[in-house]
Amino acid sequence: MNLAHLVQTGFGGFYDGLAHWALSPRDLLVTVGIALLGGAGGVAAARTATLTLPLAWAVGGAIGWYATGIGEMTWATTVSVGVVGLLVAVLRRTPPVVVLVLAGVIGLIHGLANGSVMVSEEREPLTLVGTVAAVAVVTLLGSAALTKVENHAGRIAIRVGGSWLAAIGLLWCAWLLRLAT
Repeated sequence: MNLAHLVQTGFGGFYDGLAHWALSPRDLLVTVGIALLGGAGGVAAARTATLTLPLAWAVGGAIGWYATGIGEMTWATTVSVGVVGLLVAVLRRTPPVVVLVLAGVIGLIHGLANGSVMVSEEREPLTLVGTVAAVAVVTLLGSAALTKVENHAGRIAIRVGGSWLAAIGLLWCAWLLRLAT
């Protein structure tokens, strides 16, 4: 039940993919969460997030594009927002290996969901490229900007952002449970 896939900008597939990402709260928030996680972990973790998330998203999207019957994966994409938020809120400095695994798994999940829905709506492959480009730019800029935050207040602000993401993920899960009953 993700209506953001219905966005058509009129500028072509690439821009439809950019618009899809910007108007899909789960995709937007999980990307911001990975950028927070990478930036809070320092330069190595930020580089890992910047490389891993878009690459995994592209691989997952390609698999989702050619696999049949995957669907939207609403629960997996919703839980991923909460998990990323929880880790940002709890971890002071995220080790690069944690960022690598988490960004890889989450990128694959969201990419699978995006690719399968985009192909079911008969979008062109450039739509997926636009989405991956948006993920890459936001992860790069967000994590790079946060690597320079060394003061105590800045670190607290990053962790508060993570707690908000965790709360949003929990709220969405409760909402999905309510809709299921």
